Amino acid sequence: MAEKKGGDADDRKEMSVREAGKKGGDTVRDRYGSTFYEEIGRKGGKATRDRHGVEFYESIGQKGGKVVKDKYGPDFYEEIGHKGGQKVKKLIAEAKKKLEEPDETPKD
Repeated sequence: MAEKKGGDADDRKEMSVREAGKKGGDTVRDRYGSTFYEEIGRKGGKATRDRHGVEFYESIGQKGGKVVKDKYGPDFYEEIGHKGGQKVKKLIAEAKKKLEEPDETPKD
């Protein structure tokens, strides 16, 4: 029986579907850039809207909201709303602070 050489397909490590998907996604990102995903996502969203109408998004949003409410309870929305508000407040304060700082670039 012949001995297998290092480059045979049988010697390759098997790859999970997840690993293959990541490898393919990384290859596409490297080839076309990360904005490629934004563009195809926008095109897909528009195609879905054209095919199913705006009401489709409203319907799936309500279904998702109901699932989240059932899983985490109605107070969950209050909690995440508060966290989001605090984050916005922090970002605004940081932006104001940057605007108040003197420009440190040297002038000729």
